[in-house]
Amino acid sequence: MSTCFAGLSIVASLGTPKPSSASARPRLIRNAPVFAAATAVVGMDAVERLKSGFDKFKTDVYDKKPELFEPLKEGQAPRYMVFACSDSRCCPSVTLGLQPGEAFTVRNIAAMVPPYDKTKYTGIGSAIEYAVCALKVEVLTVIGHSRCGGIKALLSMKDGAPDNFHFVEDWVRIGFLAKKKVLTNHASVPFDDQCTLLEKEAVNVSLYNLLTYPWVKEGVANGTLKLVGGHYDFVNGVFSVWEK
Repeated sequence: MSTCFAGLSIVASLGTPKPSSASARPRLIRNAPVFAAATAVVGMDAVERLKSGFDKFKTDVYDKKPELFEPLKEGQAPRYMVFACSDSRCCPSVTLGLQPGEAFTVRNIAAMVPPYDKTKYTGIGSAIEYAVCALKVEVLTVIGHSRCGGIKALLSMKDGAPDNFHFVEDWVRIGFLAKKKVLTNHASVPFDDQCTLLEKEAVNVSLYNLLTYPWVKEGVANGTLKLVGGHYDFVNGVFSVWEK
């Protein structure tokens, strides 16, 4: 299943109130975002920028939406868990209009999800475990994006070459199988086009890796969890989504 929305003036949202049926499919709706992107003031002190940003949020959003924020004081019950890239251009709350309380979110380089391993990547594993077992989320969503530096680094890596960073190369190797598939099936296409293909294929590898977590595998098998992939093309203003 694949859906695309074009036009930056339209915000696609994964966030909807929980349906009565646990097996309802996730759907994208057009929805106004809670947060408008703040305009940075040239020369403004970094601390003042944060303070003024919060003041604007409190006045324009928090104080005007008590029906949204009052229940959140008692706890959270997000429907979605979202894996997104740390890239500053790709905030999922803004891009998808996700409201506070709708999505338990993990952001890292290239939106990678490593396979289950009790000795490595425990930060990611603990987030998945808490979201699925404690918060009872219904949808696990992995979102890649255009011009991703982590994906470009993965595709640029040469066998046997030394790493340039302490952590980055080892982390993006999580997507090695996606890289291998793209290079095998699309060896003749330009590098930039390979990057675009890899941005999406890496999402599929992360979705596959999610199934290595026993509670995720069980949830998908019994119908209480869905796995959804997405790709945000901020160059052309397009968001595509597919169900695993």
